[in-house]
Amino acid sequence: MNKISIWVSFISFFLFLHSSTSVEDEVKNSLIIFLAKVSNNGVQPGLTWGWNTSSDPCKDQWQNVICDSQNVSVTKLFLNGKNLTGMLDAASLCNVRSLAASLTILALDDNNIGGQISAEIANCDQLTRLTVSSNQLSGNLPESLAALNNLKRLDISNNEFSGKLPKLSRISGLTAFLAQDNQLTGQIPNFDFSNFDTFNVSNNNFQGQIPKVNGFFTASSFLGNPGLCGDPLPNKCSSSSTTADENSNTKKGVSKNQMFIYMGYGVLALVCLVLVVLRICSKKKSKDQVDAVNKVAAVDESTSKLSAASSEYKGGLSKSQYSVTFSADESAAMVSSSLIVLTSPVVNGLKFEDLLKAPAELLGRGKYGSLYKVIFENGMVLVVKRIKDWAISSNDFKQRMERLYQAKHPNVLPALAFYCSEQEKLLVYEYQQNGSLFRLIHGSHTGQAFDWTSRLSAAASIAEALAFMHQELRAEGIAHGNLKSSNIMLNKNMEPCISEYGLMEINDQDNFMPGKASRAKASSTFKGDVYGFGVILLELLTGKLVQHNGVDLTVWVHSVVREEWTAEVFDKSLMSEYASEERMVNLLQVAIKCVNRSAEARPSMNQVALMINAIREEEERSTVYDPQSRSLL
Repeated sequence: MNKISIWVSFISFFLFLHSSTSVEDEVKNSLIIFLAKVSNNGVQPGLTWGWNTSSDPCKDQWQNVICDSQNVSVTKLFLNGKNLTGMLDAASLCNVRSLAASLTILALDDNNIGGQISAEIANCDQLTRLTVSSNQLSGNLPESLAALNNLKRLDISNNEFSGKLPKLSRISGLTAFLAQDNQLTGQIPNFDFSNFDTFNVSNNNFQGQIPKVNGFFTASSFLGNPGLCGDPLPNKCSSSSTTADENSNTKKGVSKNQMFIYMGYGVLALVCLVLVVLRICSKKKSKDQVDAVNKVAAVDESTSKLSAASSEYKGGLSKSQYSVTFSADESAAMVSSSLIVLTSPVVNGLKFEDLLKAPAELLGRGKYGSLYKVIFENGMVLVVKRIKDWAISSNDFKQRMERLYQAKHPNVLPALAFYCSEQEKLLVYEYQQNGSLFRLIHGSHTGQAFDWTSRLSAAASIAEALAFMHQELRAEGIAHGNLKSSNIMLNKNMEPCISEYGLMEINDQDNFMPGKASRAKASSTFKGDVYGFGVILLELLTGKLVQHNGVDLTVWVHSVVREEWTAEVFDKSLMSEYASEERMVNLLQVAIKCVNRSAEARPSMNQVALMINAIREEEERSTVYDPQSRSLL
């Protein structure tokens, strides 16, 4: 009896080993087959990535493969940006149960993969992220896609998918859906938009009424779909379009009511154009008109880019633009003395009349005013910030400007002079020919290197300067009010300088002047600066725009970090150099604290500056002692 038990145990153990080996071989073979198809046999995985049947994906650490904490099961495949040109074969992965039961992330973005997503994708029912953006995938999406109940992020953007969307609203945990730039048709599923961090279906062929967005997303998430109507798009749905059958809508195309709406928009645009032409003609007749200047492109704004057509501007800073209602003698006296020059050798002797005579080039027009580049006959170049409709008395404005000038810091760009009337204010700054931090981050400086050390140094300098200004001006309650990367200028040494400090509280009736600002209100404004600085940190770390294709940078970062995919946040150029991922993560944590939705939970700028300086000191120590550092080569 004992012998029989021993034999049974031995046979069971042998079968277990055989079964385990078979499962491991099955997983290895399926991965190798999948790669062969998706790369069109263009990748030799055994040579370049370590993928071969004689090794183990987890124990031998196959490249682009992530396993679980026990180093037993494959959980993530990162094949994005690998120049793959084959066909997507979901069956080779998802029909292997042991692999399908453990795979949580499949990333194939930024390749040239063709084919379709087959119905077998539903067998990979543990997927939380499926991202296939920027490929050549086509055809209809399978209905079985809606069976991926664990899916949190689905990105199919920039492909050639067509047909109707499956019933993705059934996936209750879906927080990110990107499908822009395809050829999808039909109606948008009845999503609960409050669940989404990111959503974009722009530039498709969707039709019908948009489900209730309730303010969670803007029109940019739905643009480029001529058949769509309803909030947040400007074209409202007719009563017939909300009840009509979807197929009849497809056949009829645009309804008569929609045609009338479009015609109305056209007439309105024509009227606006006529008014603009009449205004330009009247300006040309003005006796005080200054010579026209060259047309220039739109303002360097990170949050909203104006088109060249709307930004191009003719004309200088003419006297007729400023309310001069005195007699000729009085006017001359007023003009000669109205510009208040703060102590500066750069603009000594400058008068308001000098600004009016000099040609002015429009650099940009934003929400709160316009920015001009003024070139004088002696070669001096200044920048003039023109602010309109700021409800602040001349005396309070003068006190504010003088107080701001007193709070000097080498990394804060001071106003050199200012002019104040009831209708508008002018501020004069020294022109910074190296442009803004926004342009440096987002590539307008061709060939300009911006490595990790430089970015960390810029972050530390801005933080220290902002902390200093907050401390100096806290009693008056004067914060920056509109901190963003396009308001960080680069001086001749490429050092960051905060510009336009304290000028963007236009919607504040109290203006935070001495004796007017409540402590709670002032505190909230300073914490607003902390948020703006946090966004700048995210730009430095990711290299991404604050708003892009309807996606908010802070929301995107939060969603990626929440899914423990932190490495995907960082700018690829930083990852390709000697940048320390540990210190980048530390700076990212500072940024996330700064952009906390609760203003009270955000740190002060003094605390932020201390945290960033600690990271910079650690970076400097590693540069000295790291044997692989470039400085020691």
